[in-house]
Amino acid sequence: MDTLASNAVVPLASNFLVPNATFIAEVIAFGVIIWVLAKFIIPPINKAMSDRQDAIRKQFADLEEAEGDARKAEADYKEQLNNAKHEAARIREEAREQGAQIVQEAREKAQGEADRIVEHAHAQLEADRKAAFESLRRDVGSLATNLAGRIVGESMDDDERQGRVVERFLADLEAQPAPEGVS
Repeated sequence: MDTLASNAVVPLASNFLVPNATFIAEVIAFGVIIWVLAKFIIPPINKAMSDRQDAIRKQFADLEEAEGDARKAEADYKEQLNNAKHEAARIREEAREQGAQIVQEAREKAQGEADRIVEHAHAQLEADRKAAFESLRRDVGSLATNLAGRIVGESMDDDERQGRVVERFLADLEAQPAPEGVS
């Protein structure tokens, strides 16, 4: 019977549907491992993953905010650049206007100076003409009385007579038309 009993035990031990002590120990070890994983390993991993997701969300929000700031800064830059271009155009236009005004003032000043120089030259010419006329009157008078004295054969030293002869000569000279080209 021993053989029968041992044969009967063997089939019970080899039946995989009946749990044996090793199986129960493995199930308990598996449960302990699951409990340790669930209690000590998975929560920090879940927390790290949550923190990482939050950090990524925050980075995306910061990125969107930075993109908005960059767009705003770009718009401000373009506006400032546009304003600077308008300001430069305004300054160039003012400079052109000032340059034209300076040129006009210089022309007016130069024209005034030219007019003054011409007027001074005319006055000087008139003074020189009068001086030459007076000098000519004295010299011609003296020469005319000497010449008249030689022609007539008598002395023309009398001042009154000399004055009349000179006046008559100059009157005749002024009555003659001026030669062409002389004014």
